[in-house]
Amino acid sequence: MARRGIRRRLSLRHGDPQGPRRPPPLPELHPLPRRLPLRDVPRRRHHHHEPSQHRRRDRQQIKDSNPVLAFTTSQLLPKIAAASEKLPIVLMDEERVDSPAGEVRRLAEMMKREPSGTRVAERVDQDDTATLLYSSGTTGMSKGVVSSHRNLIAMVQTVVNRFGSDAGSQGEQRFICTVPMFHIYGLAAFATGLLAYGSTIVVLSKFEMGEMMSAIGKYRATYLPLVPPILVAMVNGAEQINAKYDLSSLHTVLCGGAPLSKEVTEGFMDKYPTVKILQGYGLTESTGIGASTDTVEESRRYGTAGKLSASMEGRIVDPVTGKVLGPNRTGELWLKGPSIMKGYFSNEEATSSTIDSEGWLRTGDLCYIDEDGFIFVVDRLKELIKYKGYQVPPAELEALLLTHPEIPDAAVIPFPDREVGQFPMAYVVRKAGSSLSEKSVMEFVAKQVAPYKRVRKVAFVSSIPKNPSGKILRKDLIKLATSNSRV
Repeated sequence: MARRGIRRRLSLRHGDPQGPRRPPPLPELHPLPRRLPLRDVPRRRHHHHEPSQHRRRDRQQIKDSNPVLAFTTSQLLPKIAAASEKLPIVLMDEERVDSPAGEVRRLAEMMKREPSGTRVAERVDQDDTATLLYSSGTTGMSKGVVSSHRNLIAMVQTVVNRFGSDAGSQGEQRFICTVPMFHIYGLAAFATGLLAYGSTIVVLSKFEMGEMMSAIGKYRATYLPLVPPILVAMVNGAEQINAKYDLSSLHTVLCGGAPLSKEVTEGFMDKYPTVKILQGYGLTESTGIGASTDTVEESRRYGTAGKLSASMEGRIVDPVTGKVLGPNRTGELWLKGPSIMKGYFSNEEATSSTIDSEGWLRTGDLCYIDEDGFIFVVDRLKELIKYKGYQVPPAELEALLLTHPEIPDAAVIPFPDREVGQFPMAYVVRKAGSSLSEKSVMEFVAKQVAPYKRVRKVAFVSSIPKNPSGKILRKDLIKLATSNSRV
């Protein structure tokens, strides 16, 4: 009843965009069919990007989606106000702050009021828009991905079926939430699928290794879904982590967002022998999971993203000829199924170039499928480096660089060159105390690859910029490289 009153007082109607902008902990989850255990852990915030980049992103997304209302917290109120002065805001916490914005209301106060006697009946169909998430924009401008209620229902069923395969475990599993719920990984897994499954979720507002490890022991977590950067940090800090924290309840790590190398996978299993590591593959455009490994044996097929989800069809297509390719042939991965997005928001051109007339989604990922049905992601089609007509996958060189004992992280980008078109340039993070030189990095790679794949420029950085799901923000590195002649 309170929710109906809120909707009426705010003059909300079916189809109005509403913009949540808040850290992940939720005080209450109203849309759920039943109340489930939800635990909040206060967290300190940090950012992957500079503040100016956040402001530009917020303004762009608000302008693109044209929301009629924003839900946020006092902590993030200034950001919303700076991005849009006229957008009505509802604060979801109790903290009292001076409002820098125009119209600001508090959810707690609104819910205390009695609803009006009149109601507006709104019919919601499965094909109506449910969410508008923005794609990561790792190689270009992000786009609004429109998912329907049908898409979300299909994804929830995929998640429930995936974890329902563990007989008798429903409601007994505890998951640590390490990813933001405005990302498809967080939305599909934590905000919908795992809650529908009946699991307990320990919500972390922001990743910090020590507090995450403490939460595993404190709440006896059994599953730890995460992204590659966190897993790499666990491998690098394994000695201290195992000595300081109680991880005895943890039996499975679920990794998604970007491919894992053989070295990282083996390193994790060596340092945490009692913990299984499973992987998954999905896109915002596929409303989450498209493929996954469901057993340790499947994960030992190093480099695989797993097999297609039960409701998903897949094919490998030659990006030039459009011909469907057979097993072990590399091409673009196309997906089709009930969770594939409706399209890009207010962008028919992008939609038609991504989804064909038969409903196949062009993922933009260069992959191959082996004879047993396992998918292997080679790289992003748009990220291939074009060197004298040869195509060089950056992910291949990055995986190779990570095998160097003094390189904990690295990224490879295309550097423009008048003679060869592009050549591979590496951004490298050196291990503490390392005196690794540019020349030694290039020689390390040159000994193990064909001449056209050699890294021909190196820059050392303190960290590699990545989005919340762990994908390298190559566009930021390309901009840095091309604007700084001394890189």
